[in-house]
Amino acid sequence: MRLRVSGQDTGDTYDLDAVSGDATGAMSIPAGGPLNAFAEAICGRDLDAIAGARQAVVDSLGEAAMVDAAAVIAGFNAYPRIADATGIPLEDAKQAATAALRAELGLDALNQSAE
Repeated sequence: MRLRVSGQDTGDTYDLDAVSGDATGAMSIPAGGPLNAFAEAICGRDLDAIAGARQAVVDSLGEAAMVDAAAVIAGFNAYPRIADATGIPLEDAKQAATAALRAELGLDALNQSAE
């Protein structure tokens, strides 16, 4: 989902056929359907869908693979936050969208004191 949005911001295009589409469609990734459904359910924060998708991954690949998949999904959710915390500059769109919040919290002053 985020790659698609990033592509819209940058004007880049990506072929997402291997990881997108309905979860039951043919994919080149082994158990790609259940894995995609698991990722989509987690990103959608639908607890019922997560439980069913989690079980589908366990049924397809086993419990250890489900734990690995959950860890990868969690990591990709955290990477932008980690990058932001390290001081990597915000993209222009994010700067504009967060200007009022950053001012209210005094975050820009923290950035200036670090320089």
